Amino acid sequence: MKKLLVTIMCLVVFAVAAIPAEAQTGYRRRSSSSAAQQRRYDDGQYRDRSVWDKHRDKITTAGGAVGGAIIGGLIGGKKGAAIGAITGGAGAGVYTYKIRNKGRRY
Repeated sequence: MKKLLVTIMCLVVFAVAAIPAEAQTGYRRRSSSSAAQQRRYDDGQYRDRSVWDKHRDKITTAGGAVGGAIIGGLIGGKKGAAIGAITGGAGAGVYTYKIRNKGRRY
């Protein structure tokens, strides 16, 4: 039983680790001229971004893991905190990379 539980937990961790690899592709409108694209970067749209703008997905996923760890710790102690952190991080990762902004294409 213990080996089965460890195997399932490892598979969950690997599945959560694979999610950010898919998040690298985005929906960005491609312009036909490179001058227009260069202007887009020169306008400052991608410069001077805040920490939240740069690391939004990572912060959201970490927040879910921390929240799950707190709730799991209150319910089940150290073992519950570990399980809560895994499930909270997995849930936040699924929300961040699969559900949020699904219909937003511009």
